[in-house]
Amino acid sequence: MSRTLPFRKLTHAVALEMLQAAIVKSEAMGVPVAISIVDDGARMLAFVRMDGARVLAQESCTAKAMTAANHRMPTERIDYEVGMGLAVSTQGKVTPLRGGLPIILDSYCVGGIGCGSGTGEEDREIALAALAAVGAELPD
Repeated sequence: MSRTLPFRKLTHAVALEMLQAAIVKSEAMGVPVAISIVDDGARMLAFVRMDGARVLAQESCTAKAMTAANHRMPTERIDYEVGMGLAVSTQGKVTPLRGGLPIILDSYCVGGIGCGSGTGEEDREIALAALAAVGAELPD
């Protein structure tokens, strides 16, 4: 029996590449957002709040990224009622809101990305562009 697990780490260089891809997609859509990228332990690696994005989007996009990394799935897959209960019990660190996606590279979840300030579908589309830019697995 192995006493260790294989480990993959999301680098800041990949996080910045994702951040830039999300910014480009957001600008092309005309939807300014806040973007958070966290590692597999839900620790912040990269963040930007674009000009025109809502100020409180910083909180929601970070919660989306943390939730996606922690649960290893898109945030909208969390049952809404359960997710809202988790949001209350974690002081907003977990959310079922659309726009958070896990970052899966080489079959390992290495982090999460969250976008906020657009509609849920716009936030998700921007996050998907960031995943595609680095060859991450896209959710079904």
